[in-house]
Amino acid sequence: MTADITISSRDLTPFECLVMDLLCEGKSNAAIAAETSHTEKVVENTVSRTAKAFGIRADGETNLRVLLALAYRTHYGDKAFDRLGVACQHFEIDEAGRSICTRHME
Repeated sequence: MTADITISSRDLTPFECLVMDLLCEGKSNAAIAAETSHTEKVVENTVSRTAKAFGIRADGETNLRVLLALAYRTHYGDKAFDRLGVACQHFEIDEAGRSICTRHME
């Protein structure tokens, strides 16, 4: 099955963005709940609401959290992923032959 992921149908709330940043770091609902001082149910509902904003539905063949993390990173950038400390992989060679990152230029 191919999933159809769309750009977010609405702006996410600051709390939804916080939950998504933590989800993109690979944290469980329990860990996110502890870090944000909310219940796991609040986090679960927030993840579900955010998935709905991206038009992502869970089924037997789809890992909702993986697709949601990919959609969030695509729409909102790699900020959450960057906090993991993984070296940038967006390099291209410039006119001088130097390797530069085309996504993280300031």
